[in-house]
Amino acid sequence: QVQLVESGGGLVQAGDSLTLSCQASGATFGSYAMGWIRRAPGKEEEFVAAITWNFGSTQYADSVKGRFTISRDRATNTMYLQMRSLKPEDTAVYYCAFKYGMIVRDTAQYAYKGQGTQVIVSS
Repeated sequence: QVQLVESGGGLVQAGDSLTLSCQASGATFGSYAMGWIRRAPGKEEEFVAAITWNFGSTQYADSVKGRFTISRDRATNTMYLQMRSLKPEDTAVYYCAFKYGMIVRDTAQYAYKGQGTQVIVSS
């Protein structure tokens, strides 16, 4: 089992920045990837970004590329999502996600997800 706890969401204005954190615990060993998935009101889950834990390889959704940066601190098992130039369309619940193996963009393949943290971007 893997436990994931997100923090850092909130209400911001368009153009602002916000950083989300995800603390992982449990069976976090071997080769795995962690990422961020979001669900906007009335929409399906959307892949945002992910990072491979051992090598730090990253992938981003086109909608956030250049504005969001994913990173990890291996010493503390913490993953971050730095979000800049936020737009109202970034409003969503952001979920930390975990899967063994490599990064995929199919959100259903992430076996573990956190409870989510709400991000609201006002115009």
